[in-house]
Amino acid sequence: MITVSKEDYLKAILEAEAEGERVISATLAHWLHVSAPAVTMALRRLKKDGLVTVQADGHVQLTRDGRAVAKRTVVRHHLIERMLSEVFGMEWYKVHDEAERLEHAVSADFESKLAEKLGRGGACPHGNDVAPESPVARRKRGWSLLSEAAPGHYAIASVYERDRKLLEFLDGKGLRPQARLEVLTRNYDQTLSLKTEEGKVSVGHPVAEKVWVRPVRES
Repeated sequence: MITVSKEDYLKAILEAEAEGERVISATLAHWLHVSAPAVTMALRRLKKDGLVTVQADGHVQLTRDGRAVAKRTVVRHHLIERMLSEVFGMEWYKVHDEAERLEHAVSADFESKLAEKLGRGGACPHGNDVAPESPVARRKRGWSLLSEAAPGHYAIASVYERDRKLLEFLDGKGLRPQARLEVLTRNYDQTLSLKTEEGKVSVGHPVAEKVWVRPVRES
């Protein structure tokens, strides 16, 4: 039986892999905000069910069945985020937390209806595609982290969506997906001075590392 907890772990493994992380128990404890013993017990169950493998060095990998469950959960999360934003008009920085709660309750029939109405493609309100995308793939698109951006004009391509406080902070600075911004200066203390629709703002390096941008020509 695939429980809510199992889906959470499998999705976390898939997403962490996409972020370029080597998944071990500590990765999952950090990702899911749970204790090390809880991760150990969960991995034991997942391994018994044939959903993950755990190497001698602790490296956790999804099996084919585990990856299928993770991908299905990711798709439902994505569709729910889009539904909440596009159909119900929920603020973009709120939809991730709501989708985390609702994704496990979506039936195959409801998923099909959502996909029929919204389409299976398209980005979520945070600018992310259905399948978790690696930093390498993003760079191939011509994207870069805001923390790396030279002075110039950009549009926000996507943002890290698993931190509600971060999302609210970005929204207050005018740093929303698809919004235009200008990088004015890169400062000695690693802050960036920016110009957004909110005016001149400043962000630190930890925030700028969570935002992907693409260069644009100022018309």
